[in-house]
Amino acid sequence: MPGFAELAVIALVAILVFGPDRLPDLAKQAGQMVRKAKEFANSARDELRDELGPEFSDLELRDLDPRAIVRKHIMEAMEEAEQEEKRPKRPGLRPLADGELPPYDVDAT
Repeated sequence: MPGFAELAVIALVAILVFGPDRLPDLAKQAGQMVRKAKEFANSARDELRDELGPEFSDLELRDLDPRAIVRKHIMEAMEEAEQEEKRPKRPGLRPLADGELPPYDVDAT
């Protein structure tokens, strides 16, 4: 996000390039263009929601961002790993001591 100094420089350059006479008209056109782009994005979102049905009524366009999808899956995997750690282990299982051999069942082989 530009700071005040950057906005002042942009305004000064705009006045020099377009002149003070045309600047209000250009600002008005820019505002109208931004408004139309926002209306277009909102109508596209609403149309997508209508097409997908009621189960996707809370769908936001940022939910379709690949970075958000990957982040969501990573967070879910981390939560599952934490739940796995909290889950009680099977009774009778314990870690092997240093140098201890694992149990061996002759009948199982």
